[in-house]
Amino acid sequence: MIRTLKTTGLVAALMMGTVSVGSAETLRLMTWGSYAPEELVQKFEEKYPDINVEVTFSNNEEMIAKLRATGGAGFDLAQPSHDRIYAAQLEYDIYKPLDLSKINTDVMNESLLNGVKANTTIDGEVYAVPHQWGTSGLMKNKKEAPDFNGWDDLCDPAYQGKTSMRLKRTILLGTAFAMGKDPFAAYADLDEYQNILDEVAEKLIECKSNIKAYWKGGDDLSAMMLSGEIVASETWDSTAYRLFAQNPDIVFVPPETGALAWIDTFAIPRKGKADDAAYKWINFVLEPENVTIMSGSTGAIASVKGAKDLLPEDKKMAVNAAFTDADIDNLKFFANIPPGVEDMEGKTLEKIKAATGSE
Repeated sequence: MIRTLKTTGLVAALMMGTVSVGSAETLRLMTWGSYAPEELVQKFEEKYPDINVEVTFSNNEEMIAKLRATGGAGFDLAQPSHDRIYAAQLEYDIYKPLDLSKINTDVMNESLLNGVKANTTIDGEVYAVPHQWGTSGLMKNKKEAPDFNGWDDLCDPAYQGKTSMRLKRTILLGTAFAMGKDPFAAYADLDEYQNILDEVAEKLIECKSNIKAYWKGGDDLSAMMLSGEIVASETWDSTAYRLFAQNPDIVFVPPETGALAWIDTFAIPRKGKADDAAYKWINFVLEPENVTIMSGSTGAIASVKGAKDLLPEDKKMAVNAAFTDADIDNLKFFANIPPGVEDMEGKTLEKIKAATGSE
């Protein structure tokens, strides 16, 4: 999906003689579906009337594919997750190093900034900084499933026919942690990682009878939770936060072994043509009032200091109901994905889907 804004404003500015045709530029932003709310785009374009913002909504796989196909051309700013940059850059050379002096990194949460820098530094050059972060974990109706606290509880016979999960890589990783494994450490030995995947597949196939349905999107998962059809599920935290606003008994549960955490970043494609505009957008969305607008749209938490206090009130309550400081200290950030791992995980998921009759 592509949306372009501000033609009328540009024309008006031209008629007033305040902007010349040659000075207008386009910032081509490739980002996630909720990461460019109309309110913020309009506000940015009012602040910088010589910049048009063109937004393409995408996801990690598509971002890499589009930039790989063009050698890093076609976009000026992209927002891949922190674990999808290092290998893609080494293999395809699709990004350019960031000039950190042009980014207000002093407002960022130091641990998130250092974590992303560590994950995305190649030959001493930093290729990304953090924007928003969130987690994958569990949710439950605390009245119906008060003792539901870990990934393996999805398969607890006490909740037979009342739980759900999505057959994607998150459930593989979560189940591995619940089995006492460290899948991220095993990335260094793919034979060992395959052994872990085989054990996880066996466990999830055995779990089939416990699962009411395998959810595919947030809408069907939400419907099952709100209706009481299920009492617990694997989920994105943002989905649980939205449901908390409708039923405060539905809460996000950071698993005992740690919620799986992702950080969506800012990265500049190698052949981008509007670097200055890209840096302006990055700094703009880090401003406190804009952080609140952005988090209201994404449901995620910003990478800035004091981000929980900048959340909209409804989301602030949901986050505080879900996370203690200890839970945040126990987060398991997704590790950089080495070549071959996604194929291994894909084959494992296909094996599970075939055995469980899901699509």
